[in-house]
Amino acid sequence: MTDEIIISVDQHIATVKLNRPEARNALTFGMYQALSDLCQQAGTAKDDRAIKAIVICGAGEKAFAAGTDIGQFTSFKTLQDGHDYEAQIESVIRSIETCRVPVIAALHGAVTGGGLVIAAAAHLRLASADVKIGMPIARTLGNCLAITNLRRLVALFGEARVAHMILTAELLSADQALASGFVHDVLQDRDTMLARATALAQRLTTMAPLTIQSSLDGLRRLRHAAACPDDSDLIAACYTSEDFAEGVAAFLEKRKPNWHGR
Repeated sequence: MTDEIIISVDQHIATVKLNRPEARNALTFGMYQALSDLCQQAGTAKDDRAIKAIVICGAGEKAFAAGTDIGQFTSFKTLQDGHDYEAQIESVIRSIETCRVPVIAALHGAVTGGGLVIAAAAHLRLASADVKIGMPIARTLGNCLAITNLRRLVALFGEARVAHMILTAELLSADQALASGFVHDVLQDRDTMLARATALAQRLTTMAPLTIQSSLDGLRRLRHAAACPDDSDLIAACYTSEDFAEGVAAFLEKRKPNWHGR
């Protein structure tokens, strides 16, 4: 594990800090994997080292996480790269969603792209007043969300708000996120929000573990009760397109993309 993600455990609470503030905590594949590993391991130990709650936060003042690091996409050459990426992200997100212990997303600044999907998979979400939440891929990259992640967002925001979020690339304010029910509370600043997240995690460590596990599993089953449609054609349309290659190049070159619809 590198210093791109810092995991500390104190009093049965694991705090995960996404630690790339110079890149708005954009996630590398290694960061995704470290987060996934922790969530899979949490709740398995039965001794003093047992993790009973997880708090995920972002370093610096600007962002919780601004999505996947765009540099990760420069090696994409084939359709299989797109499918492999979506499968990897789904594995990570599912590990958060199915974690045996409660996962709290402590959100501040930009919560976009993959950062938003991580927050959506968490079980509880707190925000500071400066939070900006969205999925601006129609403006930036020209890729698409897998249907599994669309379903997660629709379950939390509703279809109309998700459609507006993606089609317009506009970001939601803290008040809008609270009104939609996506976040459970909004605190005045990042430090206050993190203190509240820690206090909430401490409260959760005193609760009946089987009640928590059964409730989280039951809620997840309700969310995913219907069969998820196939989206391989949608992924193919985006990840093999000239527009996706242009979106990646434009981001790295710090210019506006020139979309062609092909």
